[in-house]
Amino acid sequence: MIKYTPLHLFFLSLLSTMISLQCCAQNTAADPWKTNQLMPPSDLAKLINNGTSQKPTVFNIGPAGKIKGSINIGPAQEKTNLNKLKQQLSKLPKNTSIVIYCGCCPFGHCPNIRPAFKLLNEMKFTNHRLLNLPKNIKADWIDIGYPMD
Repeated sequence: MIKYTPLHLFFLSLLSTMISLQCCAQNTAADPWKTNQLMPPSDLAKLINNGTSQKPTVFNIGPAGKIKGSINIGPAQEKTNLNKLKQQLSKLPKNTSIVIYCGCCPFGHCPNIRPAFKLLNEMKFTNHRLLNLPKNIKADWIDIGYPMD
């Protein structure tokens, strides 16, 4: 059995904290969107439910949970689906109001939102947003009663 002294425990704790901070910093640096490009779920739900408002083009770039009126692309981590999204986007003007979402898991772990958002940036779209589903689509959309297909 290994015996740790208080000094050992201190350094292990310090190392663990440094690794955690480094991971968080990398995640934040890797996010291709700005804070003002996150759309609250309530805002999108209002647009969908309002029959007179101009609705954005909504893309589901995840594995499940089709929001009412959204275009299902499939998980954007897969090259085939990312190409499918690119084909859909190539038909739209660069100033089109676009919302993408996944909701498979918390943002920090989602393998789909970053490749899709980076694609929108690379294609020079100017009015694109990410639906802010920090937990997942069930907790942040379905359980609240927002519209689904």
